[in-house]
Formats: sequence, structure tokens, C-alpha cells
Amino acid sequence: MSVLTTLARIRPAFLQRAINRMARGAGVRADFEEQLDQFYDLLIQAVETGDPSWLDSVLYNWAASLTQSDLQEGQKNVSAVLDHMLIHTYEIAREDLEEKEALDLLGAVLPIFTYALDKAARFEMETRVTYISNELADIQQELERLDRNKSNFIAVAAHELRTPLTLIEGYSAMIGEMLKKDENGQIASLLDGVSNGIQRLRSIVDDMIDVSRIDTDLLSLNFQPLRLNQIFSQLKYKINDSLASRRQSLNTRAFSGSNEMIFADSERLNQAFHNILVNAIKYTPDGGRITVDGRMLPGFIEVTITDTGIGISPEYQAVIFDKFGQIGDTARHSSGKTKFKGGGPGLGLPIARGILEAHGGTIWVESKGHDEKRCPGSTFHVLLPIRTEPPDPKIARLFGFEVNQKED
Repeated sequence: MSVLTTLARIRPAFLQRAINRMARGAGVRADFEEQLDQFYDLLIQAVETGDPSWLDSVLYNWAASLTQSDLQEGQKNVSAVLDHMLIHTYEIAREDLEEKEALDLLGAVLPIFTYALDKAARFEMETRVTYISNELADIQQELERLDRNKSNFIAVAAHELRTPLTLIEGYSAMIGEMLKKDENGQIASLLDGVSNGIQRLRSIVDDMIDVSRIDTDLLSLNFQPLRLNQIFSQLKYKINDSLASRRQSLNTRAFSGSNEMIFADSERLNQAFHNILVNAIKYTPDGGRITVDGRMLPGFIEVTITDTGIGISPEYQAVIFDKFGQIGDTARHSSGKTKFKGGGPGLGLPIARGILEAHGGTIWVESKGHDEKRCPGSTFHVLLPIRTEPPDPKIARLFGFEVNQKED
């Protein structure tokens, strides 16, 4: 008896056994029986022609019909069904066929089932990869939407806060003028406290506006000739009180390139390096040291700012440049700008990165890790392009830069 005749004879038993063991629920049986019947027809075609690819269409359809739950749980349903079918074929051959018939049948169908299992695994993998890719795309879209909402909130909140803040600042100044004759100075002292609060709030609002400009590529730069050593001299004077209060020292070395004349936005670079230095002060214990150094590289000036602080764990060395990035315990948040491990809105380093990238530069940090006892310190690296003349505004805009040059 030929293998095709044997397949035709065992067909009812094969289908019935497969349906009884694999299909669950009366509503599923009719559909599943139809699919099994189609599979069996193609199995016969594969045996007759010796070409197992006859099964490709039904295997592909089964893999494509995996439910979302199957994909989420990583179920390999098609491979499992084929395993069951192979077991049913073996059981029927052992129970219902003569030894020679059984060996001929298994010898004919085993290579086809082996091919089918390999093909099913590939189809299932492709379906799962497509599902995961779509899930990642959806997640990416949602993250982008949330980031846009956050950026929109920053922009709206900053501009909404700016108006009442200006009013408070103006009225506070008028009250101060009216109270100059205050003899005991108590009201004037309270007014100084209000003024300090206004300045702190003004700084936060300005940072929020800068972040909004960076997010929307609207940060304009005024390219003027400057030398980096001039900026560091200004900054050393500016943060001198903070250094003194923390008993810290700042050493700005005269490195190759620090006296080089370049074109950049002096005010924005001052802001960027100020944010980096304030961060160093904040995370360096009292009595620590901060060193500004650098070197010339082909086409760039590299500036390094090294501290003897508590260091940064590797997993957080990228996070600190994300807006609102907080790596400490937010329950211990402090508004002190240079207090040891003091908190803040988490905008200083992101703004510094945005300013430097707008110049065509970059920033990154190196640290051996976080350790508040050994204090391994951190080194911030800044690369700035060496521009010997201001960029042409028309050309700059072609590359996405918004340039606002002042005329002498």
C-alpha cells in the first residue's frame, strides 16, 4: 500500500484526534476543523510531490493569526500544533498500521514535518518581530507626545509666570523707594527677602524659557570675537562668594587655546560654563577643588572642568543632561543653588548642552562612579569649534542654526 493511500485511510482518525485534543470550545471546533482539513490536503500534496513548501501558505496564515495575548506572552502556538500533529501521526501509525506501513508513512512525513516546524518558527519569529516593532513605534510616538506636552507646558508656564513676576518685581521696587526713610530697617529687611525670592524665581523662569527655545530650535546666537580665558576670569569673579562659602578653590589654568580668538556667543557660553561650574560646586564637599583646563584639537578647543566631588554613577552620566534629570533623593530637595548636594529644577546642564550644541560643540562627563566617602570626582569635557570668523547667517540657517549677529 502506497503512502498516499495510507494517508487517505488514516485521515478521519488523524483529524478527529487532532480536533479533540487541540481545539477548545464548540465555537472554535468548526473553524479549526476546516484549517486542519486544509493542512492535511497540503500535506498529501507535499508527500506526493516531495516538495514541503506546499505547507507554506497555511503555516504563514496560522502565524499571522496569532492573538495579541499570544504575542505578548511569547507563545509558539503554530509550532505547538505541529508538534501535536506529529505525535498524532506517530500514535496512529503505531496503533492502526502494520509495521511496514508505519515505517513508510513516518519516513515520508517526518522530513515534511521537520521542514514545517522550521518554517513555522521563522514565520512566528517574523510575526513577533513585526508586533514588537509596532509596539516600539507606538511607545516612541507616545514618548514623543509626552515630551512635546512637557515642552509645551514649560513654554506656556514660563511665559505665564513672567508677566506676574514682572509686576511683583516692579511693585517691590516702588515699595523699596517709598521705604528708604524707614528708620529701624525692619520693613526694608523683609523687602530684601522678597527681592531675593523674586530674583530666584526670575532665574528659574528664564531657565524654563531657555529650555523651551532649545527644544524648539529657537535659541539665537550672537557671534562675536572672544577668548575663553576672559570668560573664565569673569566666571571666577561671579562665583567667588559661592566658592568662599563652601571653602572651595577654583584653579583656571592657561591652556593651549584659552587665549585663542574665536567667534561665539559670549553671553551664552558664559551661561553654559557657569551652569557646569555651579554643578561642580554643588556636588563637591566643602574644602574641595575645581580645576579648569583644556587643550587644542584639530578644529576644536577642548575644555575640561574637573572636581574632587562625589562622582557620578555610569548609569546616570547621560541622565544628568536630560531636562529635569534628578539623580538624588527628591525628598531631600533643596533650592540652594550651591548647597552641598542641593537640588534644583534640573535645567542647568541640559541648558549648557543645548547652548554648546547650538555652537556646533558637545559635552560629556567622565567619572569613576559615585562614592561620597572616597570622592572620585568628575570631569566634564566640552568641545567648541574654532571659528575664526562669524558664520554667514544664510548658510548657518541652511544647517539649522538661528544666527542673530550684532553689527559693530
